[in-house]
Amino acid sequence: MARYLVTGCAGFIGSWITQALVERGETVRGFDNFETGHRENLSGFLDRIEFIEGDLRDQAAVARACQGVEIIFHQGALPSVPRSIKDPRTSHTANIDGTFHVLEGARAAGVRRILYAASSSAYGNQPGFPRVETMVPMPIAPYPVQKMAGELYMRSYWQVYGIETVCLRYFNIFGPRQDPNSPYSGVMAKFALQMLHGQQPTIFGDGEQGRDFTYVENAVSANLLAAAAPAEKVAGRVFNVACGQRHTLNQTYKVLAELTGFHQPPVYGPPRTGDIQNSLADISAAREAFGYEPSISFEEGLRRTVEWYRQQLKQ
Repeated sequence: MARYLVTGCAGFIGSWITQALVERGETVRGFDNFETGHRENLSGFLDRIEFIEGDLRDQAAVARACQGVEIIFHQGALPSVPRSIKDPRTSHTANIDGTFHVLEGARAAGVRRILYAASSSAYGNQPGFPRVETMVPMPIAPYPVQKMAGELYMRSYWQVYGIETVCLRYFNIFGPRQDPNSPYSGVMAKFALQMLHGQQPTIFGDGEQGRDFTYVENAVSANLLAAAAPAEKVAGRVFNVACGQRHTLNQTYKVLAELTGFHQPPVYGPPRTGDIQNSLADISAAREAFGYEPSISFEEGLRRTVEWYRQQLKQ
């Protein structure tokens, strides 16, 4: 039976991957320091995993977490472009040093495969859509630079040490458990909760910037499929994880307003430094390599997300 480690297991995506593994009856170890993750994200299955409270910046703690593990889902990071612009050093140590510690821990422990949470922000604002993995990365802000450095490290450890590393470039993942209260949270979480509270959300820019919004269950599915795929199809490679559709913030606002029964227009603010203007993915590489197919549509994902936040408010 494969033994799994999920870094950032109390975070938004990490907790869903952890839960999916537990529900499959796998042996799972979780690692988190609760800096951006939440203990309640693990409620319902915390007693079914081995949990280590630790920090990615602590090399010894990471090395211990890697012991006896076959596959690592490296989801732990300090996310967000605005945060990395405001405080680049802190996110650098978590995202670059932390990823290096995971790779070194994995190498020492004989881990077979690492699934790395990469970011679509690596593409930057270069021309050409949809984004294809063969494009030259052009990251802008410190956060995408850090995530890109992680990708290069992953590829290096496959080529030099033979660890089967797979980089999954997430495109605007949203869904339940995304923290709406963080100043760096995703637009879906923030808008949904503000509308449910009767508050007018702010769109930075004109709202015509488009995103390939991807419901979290699709990202979980991509991770599990890539973890099980033959090495010759995935090792050392980078894959887009998205839906292959573009929705503007104005369109998204409209759908969320309908779902929440909110009747006010958005407030428009100045564009944010380092923001990507548009994103749209080509997902054919993931489809061909490990059979990835987004099963939850944008609209269905929004409906489930709003329903979850509504339940949270009731509680």
